[in-house]
Formats: sequence, C-alpha cells, structure tokens
Amino acid sequence: MNKKIMAGLAALLLCVSMTACKSEESTSTDTSADTAVSESVSETVTEADLTPTEPVDLEAGLTDKMYQRALLNEGNRSRLAAAMKKAENGEPVTIGVIGGSITQGSSATNHANCYAELFHQYWVEKFPNSEITFVNAGIGGTNSYLGVHRADKQLLDYKPDAVIVEFSVNDTDKVMNKYSYDSLVRKILNNDGDPAVILLFTTQEDGTSLQDVHKEIGLAYDLPMLSYREVVYPEVAAGTLDWKSISPDNIHPNDAGHGLIGQLLSRYLDSVYDDLDNIDTSSTAFDTAAYTYDYYKNATMLGASEVNAEEMSGFEISGNKVYPDLFPDNFVTEGEGYLKFETECQNLGIFYLKQTDGKGGKYDVLVDGERKSVLDADFSGGWGNYGETQQIIIGKESGKHTVEIKLSEGSDKTALTIFGIMVS
Repeated sequence: MNKKIMAGLAALLLCVSMTACKSEESTSTDTSADTAVSESVSETVTEADLTPTEPVDLEAGLTDKMYQRALLNEGNRSRLAAAMKKAENGEPVTIGVIGGSITQGSSATNHANCYAELFHQYWVEKFPNSEITFVNAGIGGTNSYLGVHRADKQLLDYKPDAVIVEFSVNDTDKVMNKYSYDSLVRKILNNDGDPAVILLFTTQEDGTSLQDVHKEIGLAYDLPMLSYREVVYPEVAAGTLDWKSISPDNIHPNDAGHGLIGQLLSRYLDSVYDDLDNIDTSSTAFDTAAYTYDYYKNATMLGASEVNAEEMSGFEISGNKVYPDLFPDNFVTEGEGYLKFETECQNLGIFYLKQTDGKGGKYDVLVDGERKSVLDADFSGGWGNYGETQQIIIGKESGKHTVEIKLSEGSDKTALTIFGIMVS
C-alpha cells in the first residue's frame, strides 16, 4: 500500500530562471568551486579518471563515472538506515521531497516520470510490506526562503522519515539563501521522528547552481549529497552530452534527465540498503551547532485571517488562482489598498503575486513608520504569474513591530495579492 500527498500539484507548473547523527566513518569534501569528486571514491581514482571522454548513452543510463562525480558526500547513513529498517519490518513509512519546479515535476511528460515519483516508487518496490506515504512539497518558482516558512504545514506535519531537499537552481542569493537553506535543513533534522535528509543539487544549462553554498551546509551536518549537476554538466561542457537531449529549456529535466536523477538516487539508496546490517542506528540524535545563525528557526507563514489587521481598506480576504489550495487565505486588492497590522517577530517577509496582466502595482512596506521595501507586483510580458518572496527585515532579536503596506506614490497600477506574511 502507498499514499501520496502532492503538495505541489495544485500550483502552476512554473518555469524559473533562477550531522545530524552519531558519526559514522566519513571524510570531508573540498568546498572549492567545481570540486565534485566523491569522498567515497578511492584515492587511486583521480579527477582525470572522472573526466568525460565518451558520448553519453542515455538508454544505458547512469555510468560509474557519473555516479562517482555526483556522490559529493556519502554522509552519515544512520537515519536513512533506520527508516529502511522500519520499512523492512513492515511498519508504515513516510517519505517526502521539497524544492522547486524540478521537484514538482515540470517538463516530465507525466508525473510518473519525474524524479520525485521515481524516488517514491523505489520505496514502494523495495519495501512491499510497508505502507509508504509520499509527500511532494515541490512548488515551481520558489526558493528555500519560502521553503523554510512553508515546511511545517506542507511537509513536516506529515512526520516524514526521509526527505530530499532540492533548491540549488531556485536559490540565487549566496547570503540570504545560505541562511534560509541552513534553517530549512535544520528544521527538517530537528523534526519529530529524526528524519533522514538527502541534499540534491540541480543545475542550469550553463552550470549555474548554488551547489557550492548548499554543500557547505551538507558538510557541516555530514549529510548525503548527490549532484545532478555533476552527472550532466561536465558531459555538456566536454561535448559528450547534448543538453537538449535532457531538457527542453535551460533548466528543467525532461524524462531522460529525471531518469538520470532517479538512477542516481536509487544507486545511493541501494548502497545503504545493501549495508543495513553494518549501519548503527542506535543513536540518531541531532545536536550539531548551527552553521549559520539559524535565523529562520521558528519560521512560519501567516494567512490573511491570521494577521488580524488593525486597519484594512481596499483589500479583501480572498483566495487566488495561482495557488488556490496551497495558499488560500490572501489579502487581495484591485484598487488602491492599505493594510496596517502589528506583529512580534525577529524576521519579516512577504509572499506576493507577480502578475502578467499589466495591473500589478507598487506598494511600500513600512515597519515602525520607516519604509523598508517596495513590492512590485508588475510582471507584464513575463513568462507567467508566480509567487515572489520579499524579505523585509532580518535580525537576531525579536520585537514588536507595526507594519503598513500602502500604494507607492506615483504608481498608476494598483492590484496586489499577498499570499502570506512570513515571520520568525
């Protein structure tokens, strides 16, 4: 038996341009850019041995050379082994994924062919006597800053035993997204049930990825790290693989690309499963100090009805057509809107709609009377409507604040939809 919870299916398929446990034996990874030689590779295997030389046969699938490049860190396997032993004993297991449009399954011909579903099917087929519940918390066009604020409701409330985190294409800010990614990973690791965490790194066609920043987090907590970037980008750069054979655009894998990710995951999972008897699962506690300050430790998302606005004109509390099920409780205005509310927080952000219809307005955000940011909802001529995140304030101390959102002077466009207020 298996159950699926598709947190990302209600969203539009949007394009984007943009240790934990008692230590097992493992070694650290070189954190310099473009270093992707697996820590598990024998010292006799050189970087030259992993350099692409032959045309890629996609029908033959993932090669040993690709896998060795892609396994950035075997990581501490105790939590993953504990989840597998649980499933092996016939107990119910919940697995999940959180990320952007690649995790949601964009550009796969059908959902069964996306890497997330291949990950799900691995567990179903490997453990037929266990009831496998699957949670897909992938949403197109979103980053780990939004991810850490929505993780509780859309992923962790289901008490997952194992989670894949994928944000290396959608995360683009080397500072802010380091903070948000760190807090997201820690939030999962600290969840009830001691879930295993696997970090998956994806890439754009030109190799752009926040992999090296995210890798710092993975090394700090000795997590398994698998890189689709290192599977395909060295091949594309060497001319042994045509990017168009694995993607219809500059980012999203097609069925063949998702298939390579699925093979990468299953090969790593098999390596853990085949060694279950030798992996100590007696201690899975997580007590490692935060790699960054853990700014978003208590991050959550407030819907419009939870904000308790002191003053509201022009806005109404309503739903939206972009994320109707995921974020149904919104502030919406077509004319000139004004909001005023109080909140106690350390950090504050706003998740709002970028719209292509030419009606999106500009709105000032004032905190305690001081303008801190501007929300620009206009995305005329863009590739589609999507949710944008805007960090308003960040700090190390919590305090009470008065927040105002009002139309910017000179903005002739007035529409604004606020999906949620992000606080921590």
